[in-house]
Amino acid sequence: MELIETKAVYNLTEEEEKKEILREYRALLRVLKAKLKPGDKVLLRRAFEMSAEAHQTMRRKSGEPYILHPLAVAKICVEEIGLGIRSTICALLHDTVEDTDVTLQDIQREFGPEIAKIVDGLTKISTVMDANSSQQAENFKKILLTLTDDPRVILIKLADRLHNMRTMDSMKREKQLKISSETVYVYAPLAHRMGLYNIKTEMEDLAMKYMEPDTYRFIAQKLQDTKRERSRYINDFIRPLKDKLEKTGFDFDIYGRPKSIHSIWNKIKKKGVAFEEVYDLFAIRIIVNAPPEKEKEDCWKVYSIITDAYNPSPERLRDWLSNPKSNGYEALHTTVMGPQGKWVEVQIRTKRMNEIAEKGLAAHWKYKEGATDESRFDKWFHQIREALSNQDSNSLDFLQDFKTSFLTEEIYVYTPKGDVKMLPIGATALDFAFGVHTAVGSKCIGAKVNHKLVPISYKLRSGDQIEIITSAKQKPNQEWLNFVVTSKAKSKIKDTLKEEKRTIAEEGKYTLQRKLEGMNAAMSQVNMEELASFYKLNSTLDLLYDIATKKIDLKELKEFVVHGDKLVLPRVVKPVEDKPEYDPSLKQSNKKDAELIIFGESSDRIMYTLANCCKPIPGDDVFGFVTTGEGLKIHRTTCPNAARLMANYGHRVVKTKWAKNKEISFLTGLKIIGLDDVGVIHKITNLISGELRVNISAMTIEAKDGIFEGNVKVFVHDKEELEKLVLALLALPGIERVDRYDTE
Repeated sequence: MELIETKAVYNLTEEEEKKEILREYRALLRVLKAKLKPGDKVLLRRAFEMSAEAHQTMRRKSGEPYILHPLAVAKICVEEIGLGIRSTICALLHDTVEDTDVTLQDIQREFGPEIAKIVDGLTKISTVMDANSSQQAENFKKILLTLTDDPRVILIKLADRLHNMRTMDSMKREKQLKISSETVYVYAPLAHRMGLYNIKTEMEDLAMKYMEPDTYRFIAQKLQDTKRERSRYINDFIRPLKDKLEKTGFDFDIYGRPKSIHSIWNKIKKKGVAFEEVYDLFAIRIIVNAPPEKEKEDCWKVYSIITDAYNPSPERLRDWLSNPKSNGYEALHTTVMGPQGKWVEVQIRTKRMNEIAEKGLAAHWKYKEGATDESRFDKWFHQIREALSNQDSNSLDFLQDFKTSFLTEEIYVYTPKGDVKMLPIGATALDFAFGVHTAVGSKCIGAKVNHKLVPISYKLRSGDQIEIITSAKQKPNQEWLNFVVTSKAKSKIKDTLKEEKRTIAEEGKYTLQRKLEGMNAAMSQVNMEELASFYKLNSTLDLLYDIATKKIDLKELKEFVVHGDKLVLPRVVKPVEDKPEYDPSLKQSNKKDAELIIFGESSDRIMYTLANCCKPIPGDDVFGFVTTGEGLKIHRTTCPNAARLMANYGHRVVKTKWAKNKEISFLTGLKIIGLDDVGVIHKITNLISGELRVNISAMTIEAKDGIFEGNVKVFVHDKEELEKLVLALLALPGIERVDRYDTE
């Protein structure tokens, strides 16, 4: 996939700008041509003029007139998502209510209630992910509420986000990181869920371009270098298939397309292989033109022709014809052994299926007209509505649950009667039980999967048939939350546990009341909150529960004084100690905190610690994160927690870069895999300690069946030194792989 580089240096005259804006407007009209009905052009012109006038004085970070952004978003909506006139009008107006003097009433007066409602939904969303974290997640909840009202809101928002991602070069680094993380965390999975695979892929690639620039450039370069031989291979692979398909009389298209940089990188990480060993750098796609009643039959015929020509890998067959995904995706995927001993993925779909795969929701509606059954998409919306109606859940939990419940791939399982149920990957027998009914979930003590008894925590696989076993004595417990993944199961278990907790907390209420009355203090919300924060508890319910279960015995109450009827804790002021002057000749003991970092535009020395989850070393791409209670923590941008932290708490991210400091060493680990040859350990230690003079902190080697795996912990000054060490190790004969890992 070619990515758009947009390093715009903007310096046009006013006249040239006007021409460019008109050019873009005409381009939008051209892509809409087939959809225009009488009167539409007038409405579009009015929306364009209203937006252009409202944004007249505004410019984007790159310096270009702001109106070019709504025009680009509208064009994405039409061209890449397949939306129509009303959505185009909404896209043109999507920023007006939030950023300009135009009001919702103005829009309603000009364009009617339907368009006003969508613009209102988009305005609510645009405040998302700017305020503090809980606000951010709360707003995300609002997005989903609007989404279930009118899915066009989210589709326009995805177009808006895609355009922002394509034009992010003029932004500050921390803003790029924050927006990229949010995109990977929420928007790309949403695009996937809406069936917009191309948009999801481009979003992930663009986010990677900013979050892991070196890796991104490395893979992009490799793809560029291998382009010619890939094209040659694709042509060789396609030739015999084309002949056979033509002889059978099919009307079809066949082509190869490269996989996305992001998915290639995931393969490299997951499988632990080098770029050269990733077999599916591309997929072959066959699109058949078939009438609705012959679609399945023709796809399987094509499958048969392919597997006659090339041997398939039986465990790599994916049949989404019989069981489409709930985002509407239908296709047949198989992986076959092609020429030169290379595995090749082949995707088979019809024209209609391809349109749904490319345009997702919009195409789904187009083909839905006249269909009577409730589609899987509608069921999905229904489940989201259900999850949203549980107003009690903490917003951040909700965001996490939403991701695992609604944005992951699915499996399909069968009820004892043979009905199909869709569940997210990782779902357990207990999730299935709650999916049947809350009462069934609450009383579930086990299940039979394919007629064999399994525990409630059993992870289901596609094709399993499940029967739930219940008992009147069973009730939900805290443990259950550790293995259920659907938001329905989680929220119902939490509700039951909360109810129980409330009942027990009532006891604690009486105990606390007696103690407070003895001190002449009121049993008020203010006093309970003061005590909850004193005992470092999240809520007054936790406080009362801990009192009831004797976890807190309230003897610390004597430390409080009573003012009026309020509890007040006297603050103890510690005397400030005089610190000795800094003496550079003294060796600093805490290596971690001594390294200099430059934050933002200033180069102040700030105390920080390195995050244990990813163990950064100088030279790594890093960001600072302001934690509560532990000060500033430095994480690598590739850290497993990075996307979550930056997407949920963007306002706490601090721009960070390393200062040069060769005095301090950092501990990092290397995993070395190779052939167990005589003297291999000696070669490794000799290279590290002898030639490169790098200190080894610890080393373990395990050999088995002619293969050895070594873990070496070394002290390096920075990433450069580490990379030099890795390359030197790989150059040794018999060494197969060297990977960095984070030391404990």
